[in-house]
Amino acid sequence: MDNQNFGGDKKLPMKTLLAKYERKLIDKNISKFPSWLQGYHLTLMTIPLSVGLIVFGYLARNNFAWLWLSSLMLFLQWFTDSFDGALGRFRDTGIPKWGFFMDHFLDFVFMSSVFIGYSFLLEGFNKEIVYLLIPIFGCFMVSSYLAFGATGEFKITYLWAGPTEIRIWFIILNCLIIKFGTALLEKVLIYILVLSVTFLCIVVYRTQKYIWQIDMQSKRKAGPPLGRE
Repeated sequence: MDNQNFGGDKKLPMKTLLAKYERKLIDKNISKFPSWLQGYHLTLMTIPLSVGLIVFGYLARNNFAWLWLSSLMLFLQWFTDSFDGALGRFRDTGIPKWGFFMDHFLDFVFMSSVFIGYSFLLEGFNKEIVYLLIPIFGCFMVSSYLAFGATGEFKITYLWAGPTEIRIWFIILNCLIIKFGTALLEKVLIYILVLSVTFLCIVVYRTQKYIWQIDMQSKRKAGPPLGRE
């Protein structure tokens, strides 16, 4: 497969409340990066940012103020994740297949680091719920990649929410924990788990239904099997 036929770096249009403004921000600032900085540098920045999330989550056990730095990690990862592929396309220096693999692998690493950081703040059953959320959120990502393999369409937004909105939710959660502690989080964690599983089931159902329709259309176009005419 050559790069001209590879579509992993070309996502379907983002359908979220912030997508239009995010696109304008990227287009306005993509030309301002220094020449020595490449898209893959931004991609690899997710590694130290993931480490930072775990470290600051651990330190927040004794002082919730460390979560301000966790929020900074979330913001910086949004920045690098938004501009890495765009920078390669703007300069025509992108490495799309490597970028597809590493960018999304590191997205999973970063997402896992978010939950690991929160796990240090909780105990007992609540800690177990946080660990359960890692594979559940991971399934949303796996669904996107498998759907891309089946349809050639790469979609990363579901139910009007995408990576940017999810990062904002986590930053808001950090602010609430800093202000009020973990009591509120402990009360709603089970509902977050139930809603996450419910949304995952909806996404998987809609995705498989769409792929089924594609298969059926292909079969109708191909005509009846040999021997059944």
